[in-house]
Amino acid sequence: MTNKDVAAEAITGSGKTLAFLIPILEILLKREEPLKKKDVGAIIITPTRELALQIDGVLSTFTKHTPQFTQILCIGGNNIEADLEKIKENGAHIIIATPGRLEDMFRRSTDGLTLAVGVKALEVLVLDEADRLLDMGFALSINNILSYLPKQRRTGLFSATQTDEVEALIRAGLRNPVRVAVKENQIDDEQTQRTPSTLQNFYMICEADEKFNYLMDFLRCHQNDKCMIFYSTCASVDYFSKAIKSLLKNTEVLCIHGKMKEKRNKIFAAFRSLQSGILICTDVMARGVDIPEVNWVLQYDPPSSANAFVHRCGRTARLGRSGNALLFLLPSEDSYVEFIALNQKVPMKRLSPPAPQQEYIHKLKHMALKDRAIYESGIKAFVSSVQSYAKHECSLIFRLKDIDIAKLARGYALLKLPKMPELKGKKLEHFEETEKDVSTIPYRDKMREKQRQSKLKIFQETGEMPGKKKFKTIKPENKPWAKEKERKDKKQRRKEKRDLKKRKMEFNETELDDLAKDAQLVKKFKRGKMSEEDFETEFIEDV
Repeated sequence: MTNKDVAAEAITGSGKTLAFLIPILEILLKREEPLKKKDVGAIIITPTRELALQIDGVLSTFTKHTPQFTQILCIGGNNIEADLEKIKENGAHIIIATPGRLEDMFRRSTDGLTLAVGVKALEVLVLDEADRLLDMGFALSINNILSYLPKQRRTGLFSATQTDEVEALIRAGLRNPVRVAVKENQIDDEQTQRTPSTLQNFYMICEADEKFNYLMDFLRCHQNDKCMIFYSTCASVDYFSKAIKSLLKNTEVLCIHGKMKEKRNKIFAAFRSLQSGILICTDVMARGVDIPEVNWVLQYDPPSSANAFVHRCGRTARLGRSGNALLFLLPSEDSYVEFIALNQKVPMKRLSPPAPQQEYIHKLKHMALKDRAIYESGIKAFVSSVQSYAKHECSLIFRLKDIDIAKLARGYALLKLPKMPELKGKKLEHFEETEKDVSTIPYRDKMREKQRQSKLKIFQETGEMPGKKKFKTIKPENKPWAKEKERKDKKQRRKEKRDLKKRKMEFNETELDDLAKDAQLVKKFKRGKMSEEDFETEFIEDV
């Protein structure tokens, strides 16, 4: 409000959305010269569609009282040409967008409309969940967007956590920013809690083959609650959502992940309106989204980073309400509790696992034997989960070599182990594969099964599976000797450049200066500007 850039860090559920929407409207209302139809007064960039939809909904409650301002939502899944036509017809004084779509809109133009011209009147740029924008690989898109925007503007970065990448962005994109930090009450003289005080954090230590049973028992005990379950991969979300839907008949079970395109907006709206139910999701739902009355956040897979842990938990206990979060850990991962307490200042209480009431893994295996879709989904989920775990950011705690793969496979109710590099050399004596020939398991969907049978018939006749990609070995063409030599020379030059870059990384500044001087001497000698005697004394003797 006082014409300064802002870098704001505030705990989840503290009202960051209103903290930038209200000043945006105040600034636009106080403009000496009102915005023209094609002018853009403010841009809000968010990492996910769900968060963009939410901000658009909150903003519309204000703009209905200020009809002089128009707003537009620009996200993936919508027709970009239709969005540009809307801007052309109605204008867009406030744009709420995801980075990829906004960058695309700047590159395009329709008759009589170029967005790059409209943003010359820009007053405010807001980057919401700034650290997530960079984590998701949007740094290049953001830099491209910034190149279109006027330098005389107010910029705000808002997030619940600040990372080194965000600090770099603050230094590069903000001018003498005011830093605002809204944190929870202090735990002691030195520590400041990163999650709301109304949030209770729990953890449960259990074996990999018991985890699903404990999860199902927990969900049965909390059927009247609204729960969110986080998994690390899209394939796990697909698999376990099918399993939980089948095993909990009277509970509304929804799922969301990043690979869903058109469905996501409808599912998000449906879960928001539910009084009780379960949403199974990836970290696409961990940031910024405000879902009313979430009672429990369950983290089935460990979060990808310590910051992600805080953001996942932050989907409950918002705006002063109470909430609970539960993290499932394996015995080899118990040191993560202490790590989170030190790194994020979040203490957790241990929750003892109850005695399992039912054997759900056995039921899930039975479902896989009846339907090939579930069998294949389980294999994909297992493979993606193992690969995700192997690349975990906190590799000192989450080490693949410490996991009992046989127990993990039983926890996914696998009938047979897949062939994958991560399992090479692993002892899997305790895993019992099914005696049934898995190639005979049919799809429950009759059309899919009919297609499979017809493909198998072709395979038996020709030895080739239709639809499977063929990898051909491409023989090199006979090229003229001169062109072949030129190609090799280019390749060699590129290699030398790469080697030089590597060597530069190893040199300190003094060595680089010496190299630069030596290179200049060599150039002078080659051009005849230096005698051989001088060159020998200044360069060769020095070496």
